[in-house]
Amino acid sequence: MTEQFVKANGVRLAYEEFGDRTQPAIVLIMGLGAQMIAWPDAFCEGLAAKGYRVVRFDNRDIGLSEKMDAMKTPGLLKTMLRARLNMPVRVPYKLYDMAEDTLGLMEALDIDAAHLVGASMGGMIAQLIAGNHPYRTLSLTSIMSTSGRRSLPQASREVTLQITKRRPTDEQGYLKASMRIWRLIGSPGYAPSDDELRERILRGFRRSYHPPGSSRQLLAIIASGDRVDMLKKIKVPTLVIHGKADKLALVEGGIDTARLIPNAKLELIDGMGHDLPQPLLARFAELITSHVAAASA
Repeated sequence: MTEQFVKANGVRLAYEEFGDRTQPAIVLIMGLGAQMIAWPDAFCEGLAAKGYRVVRFDNRDIGLSEKMDAMKTPGLLKTMLRARLNMPVRVPYKLYDMAEDTLGLMEALDIDAAHLVGASMGGMIAQLIAGNHPYRTLSLTSIMSTSGRRSLPQASREVTLQITKRRPTDEQGYLKASMRIWRLIGSPGYAPSDDELRERILRGFRRSYHPPGSSRQLLAIIASGDRVDMLKKIKVPTLVIHGKADKLALVEGGIDTARLIPNAKLELIDGMGHDLPQPLLARFAELITSHVAAASA
């Protein structure tokens, strides 16, 4: 696929499309620091083959989309502390702004309403759209995400340190650090070979590597608070998918999300961590297209 660009919510976003533009749209929203290519090509093509217009895009500050480098970026630890103490925090943008980016993209592509599929932070963004803009949302699929409830179990200190640690800027240093992180949080039941993982990491690094963007996205998550009350108001058909072995967004987050959203369906997967492993892509596609079809019936 060839990237295209559009102005959405005042931000230049890179996106790609699969399938027939006249068919119902599935919009894929990726997570923290992840580019749109983290939605595997085969997965996107599989959804399109089922008769859908599939759109994936780089969130602001990541990939080939516009970078927010002109915005002042506060310190991560200070922001985390202030948020934990319920003190006001100032950040470049919040998840609500990223939700408006997604809606702006849909508007630019003449998509009145879409089936939203979000992974991790993308799940949070999709939740916000479904809760605040129900008429733009045909269905919601939230993958390896959470309600944000503070009382939920959190990632271990080891995982948190690895995720927030500054990564090397050279290719080999970045590769080594990223291999370590993905071996820590990836799916233990569906672990890729070293060659497969290395190829995936280097593809992203060589396409675009912008650490400040990931930091600002993390600040957006911290500053946006939980979505507990909003999730209770979601009326669109909802599917929650979560791995039982997720060490970053623990499975309790997915369970809580499904519990809060009225009539949500919950699919827990053994051996799945915080990634989209190739052996599970067909299962993900089947779950999502079945959910979407039922929502459209």
